[in-house]
Amino acid sequence: MRLPGSVACATFAVVTATALTLPPATAAPPPDTAFDQITLARGETKLGEPMALAVLPDRRVLHTSRDGDVFLTTPDATTTLAAHLPVYNHDEDGLQGVAVDPGFAENRWVYLYYAPPLDTPEGDAPEEGTAADFAPFDGYNSLSRFPLTDDGALDLDAGQEILRVPANRGTCCHAGGEIDFDADGNLYLSTGDDTNPFSSDGFTPIDERPERNPAFDAQRSAGNTNDLRGKVLRIHVEPDGTYTVPDGNLFPPGTERTRPEIYAMGLRNPFRFAVDERTGWIHLGEYGPDAGAADPERGPGGLVEYDLIREPQNLGWPYCIGDDEPFIDHDFATGESGEPFDCAAPRNESPHNTGLVDLPPAQPAWLAYDDDSVPELGAGPESPMGGPVYHFDPDLDEPLKFPAHYDGKAFNYEWDRGWIKEFEVGQDGELAAIRPFFDSMDLVRPMNVEFGPDGALYVLDYGSSYFGGADDSALYRIEHSPDAKTPRPQLAADVTSAGQAPLTVGFDPAGTADPDGGELSYAWVFTGDGVVDSTEPGPVSFTYDERGAHTAKLAVTDETGKTGYASVQIVVGNTPPQVRVELPPDGGVFAFGEEVPFRVSVTDAEDEQIDCSRVAVSYALGHDTHAHPLKEERGCEGVIETPADEGHGLDANVFGVLTADYTDGGAEDLPPVTGSDRVVLQPKEKQAEFFTDAEGVEVVANPDAAGGREVGAIEDGDWISIDPVDLTGVDGIGYRVAAAGDGGVIEVRAGAADGELLQSVEIAGTGGEHVDVPSSPVLDPGGSGALFFVFRGEGTELFALDAVHFAGDGVSRPVPPDDPSARARGDR
Repeated sequence: MRLPGSVACATFAVVTATALTLPPATAAPPPDTAFDQITLARGETKLGEPMALAVLPDRRVLHTSRDGDVFLTTPDATTTLAAHLPVYNHDEDGLQGVAVDPGFAENRWVYLYYAPPLDTPEGDAPEEGTAADFAPFDGYNSLSRFPLTDDGALDLDAGQEILRVPANRGTCCHAGGEIDFDADGNLYLSTGDDTNPFSSDGFTPIDERPERNPAFDAQRSAGNTNDLRGKVLRIHVEPDGTYTVPDGNLFPPGTERTRPEIYAMGLRNPFRFAVDERTGWIHLGEYGPDAGAADPERGPGGLVEYDLIREPQNLGWPYCIGDDEPFIDHDFATGESGEPFDCAAPRNESPHNTGLVDLPPAQPAWLAYDDDSVPELGAGPESPMGGPVYHFDPDLDEPLKFPAHYDGKAFNYEWDRGWIKEFEVGQDGELAAIRPFFDSMDLVRPMNVEFGPDGALYVLDYGSSYFGGADDSALYRIEHSPDAKTPRPQLAADVTSAGQAPLTVGFDPAGTADPDGGELSYAWVFTGDGVVDSTEPGPVSFTYDERGAHTAKLAVTDETGKTGYASVQIVVGNTPPQVRVELPPDGGVFAFGEEVPFRVSVTDAEDEQIDCSRVAVSYALGHDTHAHPLKEERGCEGVIETPADEGHGLDANVFGVLTADYTDGGAEDLPPVTGSDRVVLQPKEKQAEFFTDAEGVEVVANPDAAGGREVGAIEDGDWISIDPVDLTGVDGIGYRVAAAGDGGVIEVRAGAADGELLQSVEIAGTGGEHVDVPSSPVLDPGGSGALFFVFRGEGTELFALDAVHFAGDGVSRPVPPDDPSARARGDR
């Protein structure tokens, strides 16, 4: 299962932050038409699961995938594999960050932050047990550096390990992993709290029970002055690969029960940050808890933060968040809550703490928000990413550099909301303005952003998939180009792999366009020899007579000489495995905390026998447009446990995602290839506002609705749909509704609003109160598809639909009581 670089999330939250109104902008930025978006790479074969990028002095871009791939993309959009670093990638672990040494031109060093394989057991760490049970899952993440050779490969054998950060493996979440440098050459590294948040009801994870895995207590990490997790670290790497600690970190060297590398502490998941080389200030995005609303017994809800770190400090987690809003001390053994933590003088009294008890005062957030509390940031799920500051260089001879308007501006971004914005910061660090930036940019979910030596902005886009590998994942270069724009080539191949040569491939440039409307010239290169094979506009075809991995490239040039590039990889000699999840069906209905039987079929043209031990079946908790990986099993069939979701409220759009991967054995000199398949599982208790599509209705706020929202403004013929749904094992469907008037009828139909009628339920008037309508039988149309809930009745405001209840086992079965003797026998 995949999650973008340990990005945790906050839900659509009931606002606890005070709405912020910023002063009006003093000067309008250049219009969208002043910028040009260049696609350098696109799709899974060139990006994997996109994680981080670093721009080299010659404008080549190194970018990483969480599975250990390091790619190198040239300015003319040629992508090669610079290295495959073996990594441990259970849950969110893997290859996280990449950075280029400030002295790269002389020393060629590239820094990576990753989880080495070690001898960690496969599967999940126990949630309860003894220290001996947890010890096999003790590991670490490594900050290391490797030289980049002249031929564009990382020399992994010549690497140097700089620093180790402890990690509790076999559980989720938060690895951090951003790397950056300041003007003095000091290296900064962000680390997450490495703490499982899913059993804390969405509030602060501080479970101190002695039998509990310490990975459920963030006091051992983020709140621990003697631990490197949940921090921003600052060190200076020496020429021999050792490091020293610069003056001015949070704790002077030699301070008892502290680590001198710590610059900032009290962080949950500082996934993205950037150091302003002019001021030394750190622009950082910090994630908060997942509770949908504040609770007087537990503390604040899902606040997140943009932080401006101007000096060493404690940001407060896991005791405080936002504008120094304290969490409530909670006893997980008794379920009782105590007193609020003191943000001015926090104390870490956890038995897992190895550092100081008395901590530095918690500092308030620079900008805290949830949902729409800051109008300039929009609304929706919260995923703050701290971005780079642009410095205009009048002596830089680069016509495509950003203009002087952006000098000193920070470009923070939002992963789930899919934007990059201009943040203006005053001389004293105050937030002066937030402005849109290039709103017409083709952008899905920005994963990493960095300015290059040419003054252009480089953007790594994660794309729309839950776990990477999306066709719309991309690497972009954003240039200032108010006049002519670069052509936009499109390239599709009718076949991209086969086991035998010769292989004839058809290439189609349909969709290629010139934004300026001029004439285009085409140049096709089908192999790596650089020879132009065709200048036809296409479609064209080419026959590959030799096995191997080939890159076909299309260069499209306009009348001004601007050229756009597109390419596709053609593999001759190794066919990707065909993987299919046969059970559970896509859209099957399940309950969190129950087991789901699975069966996976695999065929591979080159592997004579399928090794089922190489089939990895993973379960993740889907949340909006991303997912948290939680469990993994191996085999072609079996049962996987779905943990109970105790970290999200009813206002969160959560569901299950099951993925099966199989990596083949390769084919002679060609590398192994992975095939995968994925299904979505719908929860038995589905909040109606999380529909897939709708017509006529509105999502309305109602404090009496579960999660605070419901589907309302319903009139005759309106509908919502949920897609996909498979009704295997579903005996009936019930509803939670409220009808102030006479009510109406809910019809369930298959595939369309006028599709096969599967159920019809009368909704009587309820006097406006919410009531549960018991489940009644529903026909199973067979297979997976969209389920339409069509509303009938006379008048307006027929009723409000709060939730849909699927009755029956669905595709899950209850988890049997834990039996240690059975576990020892291998029965589970």
